[in-house]
Amino acid sequence: MAKRRDAVQNHEKLLAAARMVIAERGIDAPLEEIARRADVGIATLYRNFASRDELVQALFERSMDEVEELLSEIGGDESAWDSVVNFMDRLGLWLLADPAMPTIVTRIGIIDPERRPAMRFTGAMTEIVEQAKADGDLRDDVTSIDIVLLATMLGSIGRYGSEYVAQWRRQLDIVLDGLRPEGAPRRPLAAGPVDLDSYHRMLRRSPATAS
Repeated sequence: MAKRRDAVQNHEKLLAAARMVIAERGIDAPLEEIARRADVGIATLYRNFASRDELVQALFERSMDEVEELLSEIGGDESAWDSVVNFMDRLGLWLLADPAMPTIVTRIGIIDPERRPAMRFTGAMTEIVEQAKADGDLRDDVTSIDIVLLATMLGSIGRYGSEYVAQWRRQLDIVLDGLRPEGAPRRPLAAGPVDLDSYHRMLRRSPATAS
């Protein structure tokens, strides 16, 4: 029983370490570094995941389970529009906390081109989006895919570092105003704008632009 418990713990440590290392060094980060960060040997990594692709698939499935759990908590708001706002807020925060996710999704598309990950959670948003439009709270031309895509784009700010979360809130407020029908009240922006020097620091922090 203790051996089985250790195996489960090692599996979880490897997934957590892989998320951190991929966020820092990219999807092709050395597997040896992931094993080192998890405080296990490389042989233990390969006992859990026979290949990099298998590790990426495990990370992806774990993330999709987390998104589905998040969605199960959406929908009890006073209005459908409040549920849209809640979903974008929760999904964005989740992505901020997991900056490796965009690169994992991209690699999944290469590993399994037939996979349609969005099908697991966009359906749940469709009813909410349609109700928000019927209530006159959401633009008529917006779809559930738009909502997911916008939240994903905003969540990608996480790759710049946790100190830029306030900027994510500001951008979310701007996007939410753009989703509202004409004449709807505007939201106050959550933070002041980024100055040019701060923006350049953000770019230098991004793994996508690191040399």
